[in-house]
Amino acid sequence: MGKVVYDISMSLDGFVAAANVRPEAGLGDGGERLHEWAFNSDDPRNRQFLEVVGTTGAVIVGRTTYDLSIPYWGADGPTGSARIPTVVVSHSVPGDIPGGSVYIFADSIESAFEKAKQAAGDKDIGVAGANTAQQLITLGFIDEILVHVVPVMFGSGVRFFEQPDGEHVSLETIEVIETKEIIHLRFRVIK
Repeated sequence: MGKVVYDISMSLDGFVAAANVRPEAGLGDGGERLHEWAFNSDDPRNRQFLEVVGTTGAVIVGRTTYDLSIPYWGADGPTGSARIPTVVVSHSVPGDIPGGSVYIFADSIESAFEKAKQAAGDKDIGVAGANTAQQLITLGFIDEILVHVVPVMFGSGVRFFEQPDGEHVSLETIEVIETKEIIHLRFRVIK
């Protein structure tokens, strides 16, 4: 297995989704602003962060992320035509999973991690969803955190980390890249 990487775009004031998250607005009202850098930039320094598909062998997401994203992802999952196995942490399996899809369901975060390790082989495991990442960090399973800080403040929404009783997690800065649209921060989790 390669690294386990939590890769997320975040507003300057610490939100990974804007307020009013719902099925027709999975990132909340105006939350799509968090991903504009990925689709509307010609800067090669931004493009390099979109090329992780070649090193990723599996993705772990939570059920909320799955439910909000399935209309956009369809059967191919979050990586589109790369069709990377996507393990969904869920206490139940939905009845309307797209046929021929990449989704694997697991009833616990530990089970999801094991299934992702099997699916990934020697490649990296990507993580999506704030709650899922928090659980994996608490268990010591995350190796790197990659935060794309977007120059916008939402004022409310879904926080990057919301663990009032959580323990300190020490990080080592690996890389900082500033572009016109965004600042990319890569950290190693010190275990």
